[in-house]
Amino acid sequence: MRRGGRASAATRKSRAGLRPARTKRRPVVDAVAPETNAPKSESRAFEADVSRLLHLMVHSVYSDRDIFLRELVANGADACEKLRTLALQDDALLGDDTELGVTIACDPDAKTLTVADNGVGMSHDDLVEALGTIARSGTRAFLEQLGDNAASSNLIGQFGVGFYSAFMVARSVDVLTRKAGASEAWKWSSDGQGAYTIEPAPEGDAPARGTKVVLHLSEGSENYAQPHTVERIVREHGSAVPVPVDLVEKPGAEKRRIADGAAIWTKPKGEISAEDYKSFYQSVATQFDDPALTIHYRAEGRHEYNVLAFVPSTPPLALFDPLRKGRMKLYVRRMFISDELEILPGYLRFVSGVVDSADLPLNLSRETIQESPILAAIRKGVTNRILSELEKLADKDPEKFAAVWKAFGPVIKEGLYEDYERRDALFGIARFATSKHPEGGRSLKAYVAELRENQTDIWYLVGDDAKRLAASPHLEGFRARGIEVLLLSDPVDAFWVQNALGFDGKPFKSVTQGAADIEKVPLAEGETAPENKETGPEVATLLAFVKQTLGDAVSDVRPSSRLAESAACLVAGEHGPDRGLERLLAAHGKLAEATKPVLEVNPRHDLVAKLANRLKEGGDKALVEDAAHLLLDQARAAEGQPPADAAAFAQRLTRLMQSALA
Repeated sequence: MRRGGRASAATRKSRAGLRPARTKRRPVVDAVAPETNAPKSESRAFEADVSRLLHLMVHSVYSDRDIFLRELVANGADACEKLRTLALQDDALLGDDTELGVTIACDPDAKTLTVADNGVGMSHDDLVEALGTIARSGTRAFLEQLGDNAASSNLIGQFGVGFYSAFMVARSVDVLTRKAGASEAWKWSSDGQGAYTIEPAPEGDAPARGTKVVLHLSEGSENYAQPHTVERIVREHGSAVPVPVDLVEKPGAEKRRIADGAAIWTKPKGEISAEDYKSFYQSVATQFDDPALTIHYRAEGRHEYNVLAFVPSTPPLALFDPLRKGRMKLYVRRMFISDELEILPGYLRFVSGVVDSADLPLNLSRETIQESPILAAIRKGVTNRILSELEKLADKDPEKFAAVWKAFGPVIKEGLYEDYERRDALFGIARFATSKHPEGGRSLKAYVAELRENQTDIWYLVGDDAKRLAASPHLEGFRARGIEVLLLSDPVDAFWVQNALGFDGKPFKSVTQGAADIEKVPLAEGETAPENKETGPEVATLLAFVKQTLGDAVSDVRPSSRLAESAACLVAGEHGPDRGLERLLAAHGKLAEATKPVLEVNPRHDLVAKLANRLKEGGDKALVEDAAHLLLDQARAAEGQPPADAAAFAQRLTRLMQSALA
């Protein structure tokens, strides 16, 4: 609960230290005309068992006990901000104590924790209204008084329940307070069971101005009096409150600052050095490299929020964690809310930083956010901005972007599969290895700009090894005609390319699926590979024999226009998955039954010509049968696959070698 507000009639009785009674009202009977028989109506107030309500507040609202310290620090920050606002009209309220802040004092021996501020403080009536009425937010009331000026304030509280979180760890709580400009001080005490007392505070214990909350820690909560525990919680949950936070580790020790009260993301960029950005990045990302890209801006308009995000130089350790957990922290009015919320899509999970909004609706405990159009708008805006900044980096500093893509390209490409709305933006920053640029870094824009004459498709080859792809026999015919082929070796490539409609009006087409309709593309300059010709009768007979020999191992055997140097290769049919996707699905048990491949044979290859002549002359058919099986196994080996039957493969190879050496 925030300070300020009015007390209920029941709780006013507690000023004398009495336990509040159950709140009841007498029935209010409406007058009824005597000549009617209508039943009398009654109006009743809800009844509340205060002790039970407090118990629910303490044990049901919050899931993390550490949150109590965040709430108390937020209360202290609000008190300081209220005084700062009031002092604009009456600077005498500040007096000589102008440095506003919160001080946390630990006393492990006494098992107490004290959270003090030198803010606005409270009078007797303020105590009754603020701490004697559950869900009466003094901060909300103060904001209502500010009217149009409320938006510019740094006040945090809104529900009026945060104070009671102290009873999660305390068996009793004392509040000593003196209102700014007042002489008298007051002490509020309660064990959280439904009653409280208010009395004049001993002059030696009361602050000169502001409020001091003393928690007498309960059994099992003594660790909250340990300085390292307090510092960890403040750094995690309250380091960005708008006032500094100091820590006194034990009675008599000097204060030590653990939060400076200056959230870096709220500062103008001109006031932040590169070293400041680096230091904050390393703390929020828990990494020790330099950020490759810093994105800092304030979104204004219908929704206002601050964003400070970083793209690392090196991949985080959990980059490929199956949970795909993000690394962005959400703040509301500079108060940490969650680092579990998906602010960015999974394919940008390597980006770390903070988003701070004053508009987001929170749940009662302020531990989670409520789904809302505002949150959806923030997600969309931040995601689009990061993709835009990556595209700018690619244009302005290709070398730095190349390093970013090398580190995070396989992750960003997940978005090509799952984020249809932003696929064009992702295509704009995606970089690929190709048959002409096997080292990578090739953009689709550059690819399309250099399409060959009569080329209408963007050709690609999917596999699990970039070097093997670059040496694939499937590329031979494309290379002879100067057709560039994308070499896609990341696992996600096999999926997004199946769903992508194309780029710049050019469809994606696999070199391992269907017929390679590339005869219309002229040979590249300097290439001497012959054009594809009609298959002669001898070769046609051989292909029919090979198909009969292989039987169900293949769906068809046909002449190839994509081969220039190799004797054979395997391709997929016109429909269904291409060879790369099929192998990937089969390896993960996601394919019930593999389709039969097509064996394409190079009719211009010398080995094929000799086999055709051997078959025509009626020679050793058994040798040609062995050669047919070996052609299939050779095509499988070119894809990185083992022979279908290793023992039979070894026997056939032995027989063929013996025949050749005879």
